[in-house]
Amino acid sequence: MNVDKLIESISNKSDRIGRKVNLMEVCGTHTMAAFRSGIRTRLPQQVRLLSGPGCPVCVTSDRYIDHAIELAMTENRIITTFGDMMRVPGSRGSLSLAKARGKDIRVIYSPQQALVAARKNPGREVVFLGVGFETTTPLVAWTIQNAFSQKIPNYSVLCAHKTIMPAMRALCDSDDVRVDGFLCPGHVSVITGAEIYQPLCREYHAPCVIAGFEPEDILLSIDMLLNQIISGEASVEIQYTRSVTTEGNKLAQDCVNDVFEPCDVPWRGMGVIPSSGLSVRSSYKGYDAELKFPDIRVNEVKRDTGCRCGDVLRAVITPSECGLFKKECTPDNPIGPCMVSSEGTCAAYYRYSRIDE
Repeated sequence: MNVDKLIESISNKSDRIGRKVNLMEVCGTHTMAAFRSGIRTRLPQQVRLLSGPGCPVCVTSDRYIDHAIELAMTENRIITTFGDMMRVPGSRGSLSLAKARGKDIRVIYSPQQALVAARKNPGREVVFLGVGFETTTPLVAWTIQNAFSQKIPNYSVLCAHKTIMPAMRALCDSDDVRVDGFLCPGHVSVITGAEIYQPLCREYHAPCVIAGFEPEDILLSIDMLLNQIISGEASVEIQYTRSVTTEGNKLAQDCVNDVFEPCDVPWRGMGVIPSSGLSVRSSYKGYDAELKFPDIRVNEVKRDTGCRCGDVLRAVITPSECGLFKKECTPDNPIGPCMVSSEGTCAAYYRYSRIDE
């Protein structure tokens, strides 16, 4: 079905529903894709797309950024990170600023490069900043397994990995905003499989469709969600069948479960969500940077910048409702992480939204 036919189908179904429908795209990549393709401007007014907390950089706490910067202060350490972490502001500046001041902070494109750096620099400690959801976690787990098996002692991970389902549960439990259905993240679901979303359908009667990233994928997924709402059903459907299966990638899941275990962690704007994070298991504790460098102790610092990223991540407000948006807070001068990340909702609104959004 082409785009025009899908838009027509969505419009007809929204008329049948007869009320406003809030559909949340959990994944930041979906947020960007929906804006970039103009989907939001083509949808009927009754169908509203909400952006959720599916940007791992955006939900990372200030304390984590501060911890990473403190680790970089010691001369014999190399800090390695994905590029989207560099400009995220903590309470003491950013990694980019620390690098400008001469600290050895390196942008890499795969966790494997951090392991290579550890082999090449045996006299220095190499720390990888492990930030991400289920999509990137298996790669980081693999580096720890390899560092262990190859006896590479100077490699460790400062772990801030999170899992998406506890956050989706927290949104369903919240009274802040009504979510009528979820566009579930495609990349995450390649690893986890579709079954992990069943509790949302069973316990909250929330329709779920795992969506691909092309305009036709997103529109078809919206159409599928409206079908469920009309019929009064709530099930997990896979639109992104070319990549996602029911059971997911068992090899990747086993790798993660071998290295990591669930823990309670803070999410920006959502507080501490039980069992939503991953910490390094005791059998690999030598590769946990937080345990390896116990002299680094960083407390959460409360900052009142006026940034409302937390409310944006919970879909309580849109970025344009934040007083800093497009004024003090821009991509060149980001106040909060949602403006920094390439998947951040504020960055998407800044680049693509209409004036009245």
